[in-house]
Parts: sequence; structure tokens; C-alpha cells
Amino acid sequence: MRVADVEEKTGKLGVYLELLLSLASELERAMEAIARNSLSEFTDSVANQEALSGQLVALGRAAGEQVRDDSMSTAVHIDADLAQQIRQASTSLQSLNRQYAALLQHSGHSIELMVSLLSSFKGQLQEASGARLKHQTWSCQM
Repeated sequence: MRVADVEEKTGKLGVYLELLLSLASELERAMEAIARNSLSEFTDSVANQEALSGQLVALGRAAGEQVRDDSMSTAVHIDADLAQQIRQASTSLQSLNRQYAALLQHSGHSIELMVSLLSSFKGQLQEASGARLKHQTWSCQM
């Protein structure tokens, strides 16, 4: 295998690492936006997550095609430090993803409870009865 080929693959791995780190950063940003109730920041972060995920998928497909095109006898030697960084970034991203999913699930459950509570709220005006003057009061049924 030529040196240029190894450098190109290492370069792709470097891009892959940067994409993993960027996606992790976006997950953290989205969780912070949820905590601050910042819909615009959350929406922007979700759009960035989609773009980064698309780039990771495209890079993964390109790498898969590259491996199929290469002969099986040639081995790709990558920097051990870079491989370790990719593993750490992947592990960190998986952990953040689990936290993010739990937060979204919890937020969704909270929204469902609020919708349920508010949809059962039936406010209506009622007239008081009896010998007194008729006046209106507000009552609600829960």
C-alpha cells in the first residue's frame, strides 16, 4: 500500500473523529437548550445533529466502499493514538446519546402529563342558586 493511501485513510479517520466530537458537542448543547427552555437553540442543535449524522453516514459508506475496493491482503496501518481517540469519542458519544434519549423521553412524558391535565380541565361559568342574588362563579372539574 502506498504512503499516500495510508495518509488519506488517516485523514479520513481524523475527519471521522472530528465529526464524532462535534456530534457529542451538539448533544450537550441540545440538553442545555432543553434545560433553559430555549426552543430556537434546541431546533438549531437538532438541525446540526442531522447534518453531522449525515456526514458520518456518508463517511462510513465511503470507508466501506474503500475497504471493498482494496484487496484483502493489504493491511491498513493507522495511528494507535488516533484509534484510541476514536474509541474514546465513540464511547463518550454513546453515553451522551443515552442521557439525551432519557431526557427526551422524560420531557415527552412531562408534556403528556401536562396535556392530560389541561385536557381534563373543563372550566365553566355557573349561576349561584338560592335566595341570594344570582351571580356567576368559576368552577373547574378535574
